[in-house]
Amino acid sequence: MNLDRREVLATAAAGAALIALPLAAAAQDGETVKTVDELIAEFTGGADAVEGDGVTIGAPEIAENGNTVPISVDAPGASEILVLAPGNPTPPVARFQFGALAGSQAASTRIRLAQTQDIVAVAKLADGSFVRSSANVKVTIGGCGG
Repeated sequence: MNLDRREVLATAAAGAALIALPLAAAAQDGETVKTVDELIAEFTGGADAVEGDGVTIGAPEIAENGNTVPISVDAPGASEILVLAPGNPTPPVARFQFGALAGSQAASTRIRLAQTQDIVAVAKLADGSFVRSSANVKVTIGGCGG
């Protein structure tokens, strides 16, 4: 049996498509996007996160570039902090864990924001309680300030 170049390429493309289709379907079916409330409930183990002063978010009021938005979180006495960006396709942004020898329970990083939104931080305090806070960040398009 003699195959020419076109037949070989067509056969290879069909084989690649047969392999890729089940993998793409499995990725879509197996991974569902959780809501912010579900993510917080998973982090807290179902306990209520009280809105309060236990966690502070430092973020710019206006971000000229949504690709690199500097944020900081500070929660004295916290063992863990979860940071969420509900307006992003994938809301969990960062999770910080602090050991017993940590000098302070604060962290800073740069995150990507898809649009203007509230950033939510939930802190697990040493006594097992949970505190949450949010900060609004306006993401400008094209750096025009609008």
